[in-house]
Amino acid sequence: MHRIGKKIVRDESQRPVAVQIDYSDWLEIERRLSLPSEEDRSTDLSQYEGSITLTEAPLDYQSRIRQEWS
Repeated sequence: MHRIGKKIVRDESQRPVAVQIDYSDWLEIERRLSLPSEEDRSTDLSQYEGSITLTEAPLDYQSRIRQEWS
């Protein structure tokens, strides 16, 4: 069996809150569990190309909205 090196992340009270493992170990876990890899989960967004029509340039919109915050 593959030994997985892990690091326990603890909060200020020394309670365990997370586990950190090497990425290579994670890939092995995904393989053994038959989980789809990150590349398999990517979505081809080209089917949505041209689905919306912008009425304003994106950077102009961003600038205008940020000015409303101040």
